Amino acid sequence: MQQTKPKADPAVILPHPEDPRLTERVIGIDHTREIVEVMVPVERALTLYLNAQEIVTMMTINDYPEYLALGYLLNQNMLKPDDVVTGVDYDDELQVAVVRTERHTNYEHKLKKRTLTSGCAQGTAFGDLMEALEEIDLPDAELRTSWLYEMTKTINTTPSLYLAAGAIHGCVLCREGRPLCYMEDVGRHNAVDKLAGWMYLHDVDPADKILYTTGRLTSEMTIKTVRMGIPILVSRSGFTAWGVSLARQAGLTLVGRARGKRFIAVSGEERIVFDQDLASVEEEAPRHHRKGAEHDD
Repeated sequence: MQQTKPKADPAVILPHPEDPRLTERVIGIDHTREIVEVMVPVERALTLYLNAQEIVTMMTINDYPEYLALGYLLNQNMLKPDDVVTGVDYDDELQVAVVRTERHTNYEHKLKKRTLTSGCAQGTAFGDLMEALEEIDLPDAELRTSWLYEMTKTINTTPSLYLAAGAIHGCVLCREGRPLCYMEDVGRHNAVDKLAGWMYLHDVDPADKILYTTGRLTSEMTIKTVRMGIPILVSRSGFTAWGVSLARQAGLTLVGRARGKRFIAVSGEERIVFDQDLASVEEEAPRHHRKGAEHDD
């Protein structure tokens, strides 16, 4: 009997802080009145269309516009899992992305009901923020503490736009302790949407995946993680009350303040397997501290 080979993971995507399109150098003065030169991320507008309808204009570093367009529509429940996407067109000069589907779409009514989320770059959600959330049954999974420590150490020591310029968020899709796709953007909602688009295009199974974010664990992050079918969400930052409540309602494992050997799990603790001797885990080195290291972001 011929055995089916397990599907290989797509090629790993990591940040490219050396990409000249993503940063600029600006001149200022510091507290000693000395002239200094600093590197800052570049924001660009991206207008998204679904077929012939304009959906939203977002501010983004625009490194993966196709992934962002698809992921945004998926996480807003405007693009259905069984939709046939016939094309994703991006025009760099016009800064426009168009997603085309076989299904006729019209979200005029939904676009009138807009919720401003707590994302740091003013993310928006349309219609019912919890639409279809109750229909999702998250898979059984486990989070070994050895994976958690390996994952956070790898992410914190990976060259990134944040370490190069700051003012940026990162979201990383991991399997066990290994990063598979590491996205950055000015808002964590953009970063996680790019992950969703990447997963969709590569048909990535979310059942055994972990989502890591540098930002706080809000209702928005909880909802998007659940909608993506990922059972475990981890952050180096803290929680909001509604984020915790929704995670418990959905059965999502929610782990925050994961720095060095420390973490706090407030939902889905039954998935955690404590297999790592804490004496062998190093504290986070000061040179790897990121936004949220001292205070919740």
